[in-house]
Amino acid sequence: MIQNIRYGCAPIAWTNDDLPELGSANTFEQCISEMALAGYEGTEIGNKYPNNPSVLREYLEPRGLNVASAWLSLFLTTEKFEVTEAAFIQHRDFLYEVGAKVIVVCEQGQSIQKDLNKSIFTDKPHFTNDEWHKLLRGLEKLGTLANEKNMTLVYHPHMGTGVQTDLEIQRLMDNTDKNKVSLLYDTGHLALSGETAIDIFNKYKDRIDHIHFKDIRKHIAQEAKLQNDSFLASIKRGIFTVPGDGYIDFAPILKAIESNNYQGWIVVEAEQDPEKANPFIYAKKAKDYLNNIQQNREEKYIS
Repeated sequence: MIQNIRYGCAPIAWTNDDLPELGSANTFEQCISEMALAGYEGTEIGNKYPNNPSVLREYLEPRGLNVASAWLSLFLTTEKFEVTEAAFIQHRDFLYEVGAKVIVVCEQGQSIQKDLNKSIFTDKPHFTNDEWHKLLRGLEKLGTLANEKNMTLVYHPHMGTGVQTDLEIQRLMDNTDKNKVSLLYDTGHLALSGETAIDIFNKYKDRIDHIHFKDIRKHIAQEAKLQNDSFLASIKRGIFTVPGDGYIDFAPILKAIESNNYQGWIVVEAEQDPEKANPFIYAKKAKDYLNNIQQNREEKYIS
């Protein structure tokens, strides 16, 4: 039986930070109420969430929700370190006040994530050695700042950025202090990048301190590749979905997580158009799917 794992849900299915027209009518209160109703006990933070820690807690606590983390874009390769440092400290302190233990970061210098004119499949950036040096040393400094609050910096490999593939993840992990820089494991981004999600977990399991579960619609991924879609165009096409609705088999992934005694959050996340994919229905579908995997494993264990 999986111990010390908490399931959270990301608000991006209700209101999309990169595509604000998706879910613009959905309210913050609807989002967190439906998360709780679907059976989750945690949330990451979206653009409609209150930015005052005490106000946010007043909304979340009656619904039995805690803050798992929140994303912060870094620009270590393109800006002076002090600029990113100031943004990180502000972000860290907010998350600390709302009880989060991990800080999700992703380097957005050179990113094509929001560029509508570049293909997410063929135009990803590649860092120079100098940019790698700035990124690696900058992350360790930020990790030290996270440790000051007894928090953990977790790096999010992401489509359309300079850290996306296994080789890039390995370079990041091999050249940073494990006590300062950990890894966020995102099944959807890894699969879309051409990696095998379960292999990546097994390879880096000792550095993983936060998890995102999302799935891929294979036929739509094939269409998006043929059309050389941008990242945002791929989202609108419906490339991402929740666990249990795409092609990734999460049963062996959960088994590996259990075997490694992972302790922390698993956050269900899928960037979708809420007009096409009702956020509550899909959030519940994912939770039911994951619960069913766990129930089947427990029954086999008992028998």
